[in-house]
Order: sequence, then structure tokens, then C-alpha cells
Amino acid sequence: MAKTKTLRITLMKSTIGEKPKTRAAVKTLGLRKIRQTTERPDTPSVRGLIHTVRHLVEVDES
Repeated sequence: MAKTKTLRITLMKSTIGEKPKTRAAVKTLGLRKIRQTTERPDTPSVRGLIHTVRHLVEVDES
């Protein structure tokens, strides 16, 4: 069975001053504090959320 690809997503910048849609995307990814990291499966929906907040996060593929 193939191993599922995961993405390590780290919040690098604050959401202060961001639009509500952007803040909601960060919250949906499970991020609350700066430099907090979460692991999510590599799916199109997660990729879309990352694209919305690409200026705030750092992504490592593993």
C-alpha cells in the first residue's frame, strides 16, 4: 500500500490585519500561534487553504 504524502505547515507571520477569510483559513489548518506546526494530508482542499494563506505560512513536503 502506498504511503500517503503529508505536508508540514508552519505559521510564520501573524494574522493581525488580515481579512476574515484568511484568518478562517489559518484556523481551519489548525494553526493558532506563530511558529506552530501541523501536519495535514496532501489533498486538493488542503492545497487550496495553503494557497489562500501562502504569504503567512511555510510548507514542507514529506
